[in-house]
Amino acid sequence: MTTKKQQSLVREASHQIIAGGSAGLVEICLMHPLDVVKTSVYGFYKGILPPILAETPKRAVKFFTFEQYKKLLTFTPLSPGVALSVAGLGSGLTEAVVVNPFEVVKVSLQANRDSFKVQPSTFAQARHIINSGGLGLRGLNKGLTSTLGRHGVFNMIYFGFYFNVKDAIPASSDPGLEFLRKFAIGLLSGTISSCVNIPFDVAKSRIQGPQPIPGEIKYRTCFQTMGLVYREEGYLALYKGLVPKIMRLGPGGAVMLLVYEYMSKWLQTNW
Repeated sequence: MTTKKQQSLVREASHQIIAGGSAGLVEICLMHPLDVVKTSVYGFYKGILPPILAETPKRAVKFFTFEQYKKLLTFTPLSPGVALSVAGLGSGLTEAVVVNPFEVVKVSLQANRDSFKVQPSTFAQARHIINSGGLGLRGLNKGLTSTLGRHGVFNMIYFGFYFNVKDAIPASSDPGLEFLRKFAIGLLSGTISSCVNIPFDVAKSRIQGPQPIPGEIKYRTCFQTMGLVYREEGYLALYKGLVPKIMRLGPGGAVMLLVYEYMSKWLQTNW
């Protein structure tokens, strides 16, 4: 009995990880040309491999942890609707802890691109960051609080809104209309989440990116950075980059949710 239960849990976890990874893969393949077209009208899939390698496991973590938190929260007195949002929050916080070191290395490579005679590898740059700043908030986990806010808030709204609204609006018996219903709710979910969490995104970029005066740390913590940006540049500066973000994460968020749901259903039926 115990062995069967363990096999069932492993099978369920495998489904969640595969479906989540598939969601990330399809989203990248469909939305990557939007990033490329801003700089070149040729080679829509140029440079697609690094995002695939980064985003596929990241999305697997996102959906897998959401399902695990959702299951744990059934043992609490929270209502199902609130539990979905809390599970999303937990998923986002977990995802943030996993991805933040990679974000620090990526931003560092991008910010210092012109100063390198020879572009260092990701591992070499990570080693340099650890040697100069350590593993903490001044080194490999710089900007962690902002990343926690960015992913936590996004996933809380993303999952909470999608599943609550989807349950509230009657399903259609027509497969085409049902697909459009889910896509529309997913689109709204990704769009609203992007609008709410972008101040954290701005703070993260300022903290992890190059400081205005070399050698002097201006942007230190999440809310200190938000306050500073607001005082010096105004309210709208906290929403800088919102339009391209919505263009990517609105439809991209819908694609991920639909791929995850349909892939999960297929895996349950066929494996």
